[in-house]
Amino acid sequence: MSHAVTLAVIVRAGERFLMVEEWQQGRIMFNQPAGHLEPGEDLLAGARRELLEETGLSLPIGQAVGIYQYQAPDNGKHFVRFTFCVEVAEPLATHPQDPDGDIIRCHWLTLAEIEALGNQLRSPLILASFRDYLAGARFPLDVLKSVRREA
Repeated sequence: MSHAVTLAVIVRAGERFLMVEEWQQGRIMFNQPAGHLEPGEDLLAGARRELLEETGLSLPIGQAVGIYQYQAPDNGKHFVRFTFCVEVAEPLATHPQDPDGDIIRCHWLTLAEIEALGNQLRSPLILASFRDYLAGARFPLDVLKSVRREA
């Protein structure tokens, strides 16, 4: 079984949330700005990088919402996903800088619009993290530690 650490950022502007429309496995899917942790990268740096690549936005990460485990039913791949959040006053213009070319565009959607996407949502972690976020789930970023081996 393979494993992946992923990072996602909930970006909220009033009643709207930033979602990314992307090509995945030959289908149009929707996700929060999210992606894989790169080797040697710490969690917050990875979250900021993914946010910038997928939306063109450079925003300070406010807090963490949750840490989720998920095993994909189609291939058995195991994911550990760290979800962070940031709030902005109003929807911002986006300019994806996706190096992989998978991003089609970004959308500011209400939760009802996101729920209506149904099987176009990339994973069940999206709605789970939105529900936790809206319920007030948060933990401070200083609980995340990055330890490097000393030479």
